[in-house]
Amino acid sequence: MTRHIADRREPDHGGRVKHYVALDRAIAPEGSHPASRRLARRPRQESQPPRIRHFLRIERGITA
Repeated sequence: MTRHIADRREPDHGGRVKHYVALDRAIAPEGSHPASRRLARRPRQESQPPRIRHFLRIERGITA
């Protein structure tokens, strides 16, 4: 039994995704204001306090 003609799609080359990403970058809240762009570019801070990192290190078996 062969497939129906509607079941045969041409290969997608990512054109829709490319246009969606371009639109998202153009009108996204992260890219619309200079202050938002500066916040996105600044270095990220450590999310875990040092005490938690030490407890996790000990839990993994690293004692030195």
